[in-house]
Amino acid sequence: MKSKIIERLGESDILLPALIAQGLLANDRVKVRLSILQAAARHAHDPAQVRFDLRNECRATDLDLVAMETLVNRAGRLGDERITAPGLGNLRAAIWDDIATMMEAVKSGDAAQGDVLDERLSALKAADAPEPSDSAEPAEIARLTGLSDGDSVHRLVMDMHKALNRLAAAHAEDVVAGAHVYGLLPEDRPAVEAFMRGLESTRKLKFDHPGLATTASRSGDRLIIQNDIGETDAHVVVIAVEQDAVTVTYTDIHLARAKFFTDLFRNFSIQWSGLDRKSAEGLGDEGVFYLVTGRCPIEGGNSRDIFLEAVGASVVFLIDWNKTRKILRAWVSPRDAVHILDWAARHRFGHRAFLELGGSELVAAAVRHATPTRIGFGERLDRALGRDAAVDFLKTVLRVSTEALLHGRSVRLVRDRIEADLVRHLERVDSTLLAIVVRQAGLAREVASEIARYVAGQRAGREMDASALAAHARRIEEKADRIAIEGRNEIARLEAGPIIEQLMNRVEEAIDDLEQAAFIASIMPSGMSADVFKPLADLCSAAVSAAEAAAAGVDAAAEVPEGKRLDAEDALAAVGRLIDIEHLADAAEREVTTLVLRGGLSLPASLSMLELARAIERATDRLASFGHLLRQHVLADLST
Repeated sequence: MKSKIIERLGESDILLPALIAQGLLANDRVKVRLSILQAAARHAHDPAQVRFDLRNECRATDLDLVAMETLVNRAGRLGDERITAPGLGNLRAAIWDDIATMMEAVKSGDAAQGDVLDERLSALKAADAPEPSDSAEPAEIARLTGLSDGDSVHRLVMDMHKALNRLAAAHAEDVVAGAHVYGLLPEDRPAVEAFMRGLESTRKLKFDHPGLATTASRSGDRLIIQNDIGETDAHVVVIAVEQDAVTVTYTDIHLARAKFFTDLFRNFSIQWSGLDRKSAEGLGDEGVFYLVTGRCPIEGGNSRDIFLEAVGASVVFLIDWNKTRKILRAWVSPRDAVHILDWAARHRFGHRAFLELGGSELVAAAVRHATPTRIGFGERLDRALGRDAAVDFLKTVLRVSTEALLHGRSVRLVRDRIEADLVRHLERVDSTLLAIVVRQAGLAREVASEIARYVAGQRAGREMDASALAAHARRIEEKADRIAIEGRNEIARLEAGPIIEQLMNRVEEAIDDLEQAAFIASIMPSGMSADVFKPLADLCSAAVSAAEAAAAGVDAAAEVPEGKRLDAEDALAAVGRLIDIEHLADAAEREVTTLVLRGGLSLPASLSMLELARAIERATDRLASFGHLLRQHVLADLST
């Protein structure tokens, strides 16, 4: 099938050496078959005298020795006119088939001489057309095997053999940098060497998979290089090197792989044709394959050899590409699966090692062993880890697999490294969720700061917009509620640890208390003494500091899974500050209570001060509780 595809591409010259070799093998076979035919005729004439002994010849030409011995030893006469033997009809048909194979090779290499010989063949077949019968006239066998004064099949075989020998001499095989080459000019060798240099640089990445055999030949004013890639019938790449350009013709039954191949050369000034849909008998998918042609101009210097080397290096990444793409699509989106394969090709890791080590099972085992409760059966990794993390993890899987096989590392070590990387990505998921908590803490600080600014203005006797304070706090509280809902949904989807949700709840509760404090502050009676606002200002300052400490502590805790011990110390220090701040807030709240109970304030002023102080103090209590939970989370990370 590859030969048929190459013929469809108009590059049959690259096939000529193989056709010549097949023609010469056919010549060897037909001569043995003619000898067997003669031996059968002699045995039929005189069974006692003739002994079959062409064992070495049969073995050399891959003929069935038992069948041939049976044919000769059981040959006899059918009446007085015909010779009969088991398999005689098949033997005569095989003789004509061998002759046809020789003729095809001669005509491919020398059309003019082939036409002359073909005319002789047509005349001989007209006189002795092959029959399916296992009997024949003695005269027919004599015409097939003899060298009469006129033309004969045996004489035609001899003449075709001479023609094939001349063609073989003109297309003698040589090996250039591992490529089998035929009829090259001296100036062709550097181009072949450049292609093979690229091919050899990545050949090891196919591991035990067959493929990558390269042939090259001179065809008129062009050098033709062909690589068989792998075992897929219509998977062929043919490179034509001319004086001013290199043309790459590529065929594939998978459109996605063809697009992937062309995209590997996006850094070269190559112009690709459209991917044309073609058909050929014998292929899967209703005989459909895709053809694309790219022309890369030679711009001087060593640009030609650089491009040829890149083409050679890219071929290995086409082997089993579609198989790997299907596996990756089970874990990430189709587009990301192609992106991962493109990355692996560009970084010279490839994907064959991944398949050798188990493919999808390699990833599935990591999921089962490392995260049995975090990623459900059949769940895509990009949904569990997020798109970027899933892609990064699968890149690591391909890289680690290749490095392990290249350096002879154990499969157990590969699996351990992959599982560890998956755990690391899941810990990063926790860090992402903690980032939501940081946003919440930032909103808590914003409300506390607005209350502090309002109280400071009241203390200074400035005109303050009470309704704006309440409205702004309400908007922030609504925003915080939306963030909390999104965070809880993510926690449920990712099955994250319970402490993270508890941290979210504590900050949300603190924001609720601060929003209530803002509302109370906005309806406080005016005209109160500045001395009354001092403990309230201290409470507001404590709330702002507590929100800042909470944000700083969570931000540091998010880095702890990365192994940064200093971040753990920062997170624990923030927890300590939260506890100290809560004590300061308690003291300030008691001072407000003392002022109120000593009298001198109106009932509305007393009630509003008490409620405002209690709301702010409750918020600092929530954040202190938040600190205790954060400490548990950090210590749990440090213990793993």
